[in-house]
Amino acid sequence: MAVFHRVRVVFVLIFLCGSLREALSFYLPGLAPVSFCEKEESEKNSDSTIELFVNRLDSVESVLPYEYTAFDFCADQSEKRPSENLGQVLFGERIEPSPYKFSFKKNLECQSVCLKSYNTEKTEEKSKLDFLKKGMLLNYQHHWIVDNMPVTWCYDVEDNQKFCNPGFPIGCYVTDTGRAKDACVVSADFNDKDTFYIFNHVDITIFYHVVENEAAGARLVAAKLEPKSYKHTNMEKPDCKGPPMSLNNKFNGEVKIAYTYSVKFVEDKLIRWASRWDYILESMPHTNIQWFSIMNSLVIVLFLSGMVAMIMLRTLHKDIARYNQMDSVVSSRSIPYIEDAQEEFGWKLVHGDVFRPPRKGMLLSVFLGSGTQIFIMTFVTLFFACLGFLSPANRGALMTCAVVLWVLLGTPAGYVAARYYKSFGGEKWKTNVLLTAFLCPGVVFADFFVMNLILWGEGSSAAMPFGTLVAILALWFCISVPLTFIGAYFGFKKSGIEHPVRTNQIPRQIPEQSFYTKPLPGIVMGGILPFGCIFIQLFFILNSIWSHQMYYMFGFLFLVFIILVITCSEATILLCYFHLCAEDYHWQWRSFLTSGFTAVYFLVYAIHYFFSKLQISGLASTILYFGYTMIMALIFFLFTGLYVCRVKVIWLVLVINGCYDSNSSDYKS
Repeated sequence: MAVFHRVRVVFVLIFLCGSLREALSFYLPGLAPVSFCEKEESEKNSDSTIELFVNRLDSVESVLPYEYTAFDFCADQSEKRPSENLGQVLFGERIEPSPYKFSFKKNLECQSVCLKSYNTEKTEEKSKLDFLKKGMLLNYQHHWIVDNMPVTWCYDVEDNQKFCNPGFPIGCYVTDTGRAKDACVVSADFNDKDTFYIFNHVDITIFYHVVENEAAGARLVAAKLEPKSYKHTNMEKPDCKGPPMSLNNKFNGEVKIAYTYSVKFVEDKLIRWASRWDYILESMPHTNIQWFSIMNSLVIVLFLSGMVAMIMLRTLHKDIARYNQMDSVVSSRSIPYIEDAQEEFGWKLVHGDVFRPPRKGMLLSVFLGSGTQIFIMTFVTLFFACLGFLSPANRGALMTCAVVLWVLLGTPAGYVAARYYKSFGGEKWKTNVLLTAFLCPGVVFADFFVMNLILWGEGSSAAMPFGTLVAILALWFCISVPLTFIGAYFGFKKSGIEHPVRTNQIPRQIPEQSFYTKPLPGIVMGGILPFGCIFIQLFFILNSIWSHQMYYMFGFLFLVFIILVITCSEATILLCYFHLCAEDYHWQWRSFLTSGFTAVYFLVYAIHYFFSKLQISGLASTILYFGYTMIMALIFFLFTGLYVCRVKVIWLVLVINGCYDSNSSDYKS
């Protein structure tokens, strides 16, 4: 009976887990579907009114995003703007309600939204019009949202393919030489020289899918639009016909711009709510490139693994076996002969110096602690992103998760820094814990604060409000710093690491090194292979940040992250072994910088990306780009340098020196 009862309990648990998984499978991204129905059939669980929200406007030619109202578009002041999480604030997202509202399945034609008038003789109105022209000149893009979906502008590109962009331009500009810039190439009517054309009308198409096995309701599965320009002759009753709305750059007087829209509902029986983002992702065919990147990285990993395996399983074993054989043959001879035999092998000569305290050991321990914090934060964030909790549908969740995790991971940072600092006899524990808590975060915050001042001065929506800035400081000082002190307390309280070999009182003289074993060439070579594993993925990440493209390939990113960890570890082990064979025992900083130098290649690539891929203009945008890039390079430097120095390289040295018995001066086989 007891066995039967246990089996029954197991079956009940399996059934409950299966039911729970079935119930939660739809809500993995963290969002619940919303059902809509016609106004006459409105019920408690469905809605008939569809609201359109507007987000901040950005441009590939400028780093400065602006709020929707900064360009004096039609605004809805009656409704309260939705709340934003920390990640949205950090990314400069400013979601606001809009006057574009319509009822489900009610098609509308050329509906008037508002009328804007500008008199160039009035300073305030002229400045608003000039700012609108500047937005069209720099190709600023609208970002609209319907049911948490980006409203996309789909247009034909090469090879009869369709590209869907989650944004559409304010307008476009035809130069004084007659060259159509940006979106002006879509129509032959945009042909006047030195003229701006504003897209003051949009044709919105909303696709919906009727929910099966439910009494009423449908779910929105896509939202597309087509921007158009009309010079409405009748402002009160526009007909959406006629020539485009043009703004000559040299025109003076009164300008009136009427904003209109049309909406159409189309039923789509193929697209379901769970896969409604696919039509956006299909226009980004990067899968083949990603698999090529993965295969390229795996080849590098296999090459390094073979090299490390050859050294560990062949070279070291052969050296030790050779020594033991020599020891058995000449066992009747004197000890000096054996000591002379040891002189043949360079890595055996530094056993009394490898655990000598490194120069600037305090700084190295602080870097290791901060790197540990960043490493765990990155791993957990990417893991949750792979599960779908941090998908693009859950706006700002990725950055919010990263910041919260960094704040909560102060304890591992303090513990690792304290343990490493204590391992070589450090006694200034107060300085160590204070530097761990404030040095690297302080540098990042100072850079970020200067960038924020520039954004404030430019009136950008990316400028962090003062209250949010205070909240981040409170998270840092009230949560992260105390947790760092707690980790350092346990790190210093725990007994020190006992090294397997006593350190010589007099440092051994390092012989003249060849070019390849000198510090700088070795460090420069060590960062090439890790960077080769990530540079393709890095291109897509930079595109998502600076070119405002959607990033969704977290599975590829997590796989590349694992490959990067393995590659950094193996490259550092390999080069560290070569340095030890050259009788250079200063391995701590060199092992950290060997893989950490990947950040320098990252910085060089970011500079190349700025000049070759981007069209950014203006001093403020340039300063912002390089300011934020320096933050990313510092974080990447700490991340890549940390674990190989603390775990892998020490493990290598322990393997080498674990063969040595300090009491008998013999090497164990």
